[in-house]
Amino acid sequence: MFLRDLLRHLRGPVIAILDNSTTHHGEALAELQRRHPRLHIEHFPSYAPELNPDEGVWSLAKRHVANGYPHDVHELMDALIRAIDRTRKSPARLRGCILQSELPPFLR
Repeated sequence: MFLRDLLRHLRGPVIAILDNSTTHHGEALAELQRRHPRLHIEHFPSYAPELNPDEGVWSLAKRHVANGYPHDVHELMDALIRAIDRTRKSPARLRGCILQSELPPFLR
């Protein structure tokens, strides 16, 4: 789990801002918070893509695969993974996704 790894590498309080996906709720996350009281979870409002920097990542990925013609689902998945990895490995692209969001300046 990403948050567990994050807690291993960071000292002090950790604030994670998550969207409202059902995968970001539930007993596993509640148990992690009980075991690690320094982990604080905040959720974006129910439908607020303009606040979610992840929307920028998806936008870049869609732009990258938009003119492709995959022969099957596996080729499409490979193209998406390459596009997301390209963004993941670029601090400038990630910073751009955060800056293009409408997050308050103190969260940027």
